[in-house]
Amino acid sequence: MTVLGLPDGIRACLFDLDGVVTKTAVVHAAAWKEMFDAFLLERDGDSFRPFTDADYDAYVDGRPRADGVRTFLASRGVEIPEGTSDDPPDARTVHGLGNRKNRLLLARIRGHGVEAYDGTLRYIEAVRARGLRTAVVSSSANCRDVLRSIGAEDLFDVRIDGVVAAERGLPGKPKPDTFLAAAEDLGVQPFQAAVFEDALAGMEAGRAGHFGYVVGVDRVGRTDALYAHGADRVVTDLDLLGSGR
Repeated sequence: MTVLGLPDGIRACLFDLDGVVTKTAVVHAAAWKEMFDAFLLERDGDSFRPFTDADYDAYVDGRPRADGVRTFLASRGVEIPEGTSDDPPDARTVHGLGNRKNRLLLARIRGHGVEAYDGTLRYIEAVRARGLRTAVVSSSANCRDVLRSIGAEDLFDVRIDGVVAAERGLPGKPKPDTFLAAAEDLGVQPFQAAVFEDALAGMEAGRAGHFGYVVGVDRVGRTDALYAHGADRVVTDLDLLGSGR
């Protein structure tokens, strides 16, 4: 018997945070654009090419912060020093730009707060009520604080985020390692776990990890791309998956 739109044999659900649980994906995108546009303007002057939504989808969304900086700059043929994780936000290094983006993100969150997707919270509560275990898998180092701000920390048995990934040396999405670690911590095999993601890199991670089911959550109208990158099912809200629609 299927449980809330999931195939037989699924025992655990692994949820991305930004764009799936919380309405923070658009905030991340805005912070990335503000940071990269300022960097490119300073570097190239008025001839600079702005950071676009397509750049965010292809090079940044779902990836660890430093990987997003590296991947986007490589797409523009830009090389800068790597630096270290404690570089100040004004440093012209990979980690410096990443820290600048995080400072902008936190300012936006403090100014406007964080909202959850109610449909996702209802779905998580429903699968837990049916005996499935749950994990949050996010590249964000701010994951725990965000969950606490919406009162959702207790909805997850396991948290694999940017902090935990760094401690364990886990590469980020599109590599499957963070999802695989979550499944292992929950005591299930990958084929017994479903992945819920809105990022193309997350779809690729779900496919690469050979998970039992990969659900794409389409908040911005890219259903075809989510399927192309590995989704088994795409919905605009997890309430729809739970209702069978």
